[in-house]
Amino acid sequence: MTKVDFYILGAESSEQRQLFACRLAEKAFKLGHSIYIHSEDQAQANALDQLLWSWRNSSFVPHQLETKETDSNAQGLLNIGFNRGQGSSTAVNGLLINLSPTVPEFFSRFERVSEIVVQSATVIESTRSNYRFYRDRGYPLENHDLRK
Repeated sequence: MTKVDFYILGAESSEQRQLFACRLAEKAFKLGHSIYIHSEDQAQANALDQLLWSWRNSSFVPHQLETKETDSNAQGLLNIGFNRGQGSSTAVNGLLINLSPTVPEFFSRFERVSEIVVQSATVIESTRSNYRFYRDRGYPLENHDLRK
């Protein structure tokens, strides 16, 4: 069963949310996990693509924007997509980092799902809704309060 982690940040900005997604992706990549970042839209996917190249000088996480032509089964690549369900193309995946305001319909194909919460009313509302969704269906949930 998919395990769901909520990372609660003290920051308010979407930029800090995206930076944390990069940090989480890098950690999972170093541990050998396959990673899919589900973005809200094309603009956010493009911003993450650029951010992964520049967020830290000492970091390198091979990645690609996922399209209909992209091989999402490519080994060693982090895929970034949005609202197309492209992340569902492989039978079982490692980590889904969800930056979309809703739970992707294909989330259960992943061993783990990470939801990143920043102190923005919109993000808090959507991640609370996502929390209820997972909880009501019996998925194991864990909160990581990083505001301390």
